[in-house]
Amino acid sequence: QLQASGGGLVQAGGSLRLSCAASGRSFSSYAMGWFRQAPGKEREFVAHISWNGGSTDYADSVKGRFTISRDNAKNTVYLQMNSLRPEDTAVYYCAADRYALGSILDTYAYWGQGTQVTVSS
Repeated sequence: QLQASGGGLVQAGGSLRLSCAASGRSFSSYAMGWFRQAPGKEREFVAHISWNGGSTDYADSVKGRFTISRDNAKNTVYLQMNSLRPEDTAVYYCAADRYALGSILDTYAYWGQGTQVTVSS
């Protein structure tokens, strides 16, 4: 029901925009989040946006570089990633839940399949 796309290979300092398209149901009343998982590491919080886009939150490691946004008319959430670093390399997942609590992974019931982001130095 959540399809993440937009990943790829980019050089350090470059940009990518990830998209997460929802299907099968409307997620316009759901909080949405982006998480990432690097090889050998646990999945970690990246960004969160409230159902109406009025509130956003970011991991300290991406503040000032990443921007989360949503278009409820298109049932899609975005993650604009600028000034990418090699340490941003990971599989990025979008997630949704009506009652998600920001950065807390276990509060998200719906997950996309992930999209690979690789940043070369």
